[in-house]
Amino acid sequence: MFARKIRVEIVSPEGRRGCPLGWLDSFCMRSFTGRGAFDETLPVAEGLLEVSFQVDSDALRADMEDWLTRKFGRGKLIKLMLTEVKPR
Repeated sequence: MFARKIRVEIVSPEGRRGCPLGWLDSFCMRSFTGRGAFDETLPVAEGLLEVSFQVDSDALRADMEDWLTRKFGRGKLIKLMLTEVKPR
């Protein structure tokens, strides 16, 4: 649907893994940031978002880390790595 694909990985001492689809969906369905650009995010699979060119990756990562830490972190900081998937 959107032009850019972003891989979202959780970074932990055990390594990296794709962010669960339910977590991505939880973030994308909320309107808590006040940033209209985040309305242009669509979770499509575990560890994968489609986003518009209006979405700033650094701001997205920071807000996702904050939300996921509060919602799913159980007192532990959740760190993410966002990587744009280049078209083939």
